[in-house]
Amino acid sequence: MAVTQSNAVTTCKLLIGGDWVDSSATEFSEVFNPSTGEVIAKVPVCKGDDVDRAVQAAHQAFLEWREVPIVERARVMFRFKHLLEENYEEIARCVTREHGKTIAEARASVQRGIEVVEFACGIPSLIMGESMENIARNVDCETIRHPIGVCVGITPFNFPAMVPLWMYPVAITCGNSFVLKPSEKVPLASMLIAEMLIKAGLPKGVFNVVHGGKEAVDALLTHKLVKAVSFVGSTPIAKYIYEMGTKNGKRVQSAGGAKNHIIIMPDADMKQTVQALQASAFGCAGERCMAGSLALPVGDAADQLVPLLVESAAKMKVGRTDNGDGADMGPVITSQHLKHVRGMIEKGEAEGANIALDGRKVNVADAGNGYFIGPTVIDKAKPDMSVVKDEIFGPVLSVVRCNTIEDAIAVGNDCEFGNGAVIFTNDGNAARQFKRYFNAGMIGINVGVPAPMAWFPFTGWNNSFFGDLHIQGREGIQFYTQQKMTMTRWISPSADKFQDPIWKAKGK
Repeated sequence: MAVTQSNAVTTCKLLIGGDWVDSSATEFSEVFNPSTGEVIAKVPVCKGDDVDRAVQAAHQAFLEWREVPIVERARVMFRFKHLLEENYEEIARCVTREHGKTIAEARASVQRGIEVVEFACGIPSLIMGESMENIARNVDCETIRHPIGVCVGITPFNFPAMVPLWMYPVAITCGNSFVLKPSEKVPLASMLIAEMLIKAGLPKGVFNVVHGGKEAVDALLTHKLVKAVSFVGSTPIAKYIYEMGTKNGKRVQSAGGAKNHIIIMPDADMKQTVQALQASAFGCAGERCMAGSLALPVGDAADQLVPLLVESAAKMKVGRTDNGDGADMGPVITSQHLKHVRGMIEKGEAEGANIALDGRKVNVADAGNGYFIGPTVIDKAKPDMSVVKDEIFGPVLSVVRCNTIEDAIAVGNDCEFGNGAVIFTNDGNAARQFKRYFNAGMIGINVGVPAPMAWFPFTGWNNSFFGDLHIQGREGIQFYTQQKMTMTRWISPSADKFQDPIWKAKGK
């Protein structure tokens, strides 16, 4: 079993070599239900010996798994997809309990993860190489993609099921083995899904799970048998992962934080814009790297937008997500993060911005010590303010009023991040100008959250991504494989005199 039970608090185990085993760790961290503040699980803080056991098991499994025909590897993913769909509601409820998402948000995140498994099922047709005969006289050339070995995923707290599923289905179907280190704040969904991967018939050791913090991460980044590392998290950690991983000879894709800009032109459909902006800024309590956290209304758009947005967001029901489907927005992840979000609002107020909607006043009954803060709109912010420049990672939307679209694009292009950006407009020229010149990797036009589906890469720029090949899509396949080119010449004494028999029969 993935956990042991004691007084309703589960203790997480490690998955090594196909078996759930105890860690050698003597230190444990706590997993909380954010809706109540109650401890629901304990996670071992693994050290290097646990990590080494997992990597060694993964390496031994890789030596056999890479020889399994790719169509058979894909069939495991087909079975895995069926099990995910069969247990869809259980996974979503687990995400809600350990993270605090609403059940609708949790279901949507699980579905997006399943879509990556669907993509992985099609890898046999996507991994094929290229060939050309007679590239020189009697010389043929071909390329073939090979798996690279033990791959590692280090994943964040904000999407306990979805983000790990961005990684290992693609890596495993490409012929690699995998070691997952989920966030110590939300390990339960990953472990539940691991049970389904085992049930799907994946050979022992191809997929492994370890837990812990920096010591476990460093052990993975420096282990000689680890070949590739995928990471999603904050920008400082993403930069560290990239630098430490590449220094130790690993291939690394490392996705960091964001400050996503949403430009609203005066001609935008304001009702649609308010709905999309509200969902983008306050969905998942703002704890996502694709959240729209900075609105840039142009001209008189602000006078229409801000009152409508404040009125709409003020009606959102903030509440527990672990006891029903009634809440529009749940808690943030921990008491420490709640304090951080509150502190950022206070800082914006001290810097002279106007708090048009104050989420600090929210009151949730029957929530115990839950970590709640309501939707917050900070109006008339200036480009040099901390609430404009820094990632808050909470349900806080800052508004910078701009005179022209050029001013709005300039604010965005001065940002250190570059994940996503959106424009709401019915003006094709404004949309084209924005699409062409905004300095971000994922662009939305009248779309609140321009997060790509599984068939396209998650193309963050600047300090939102470190590496060359992005997560998801064909770039994901390229990341988890290495290309081999073969040139072939077969020498025959009669090679120069050989004639095609068909042409010879025709007297050519």
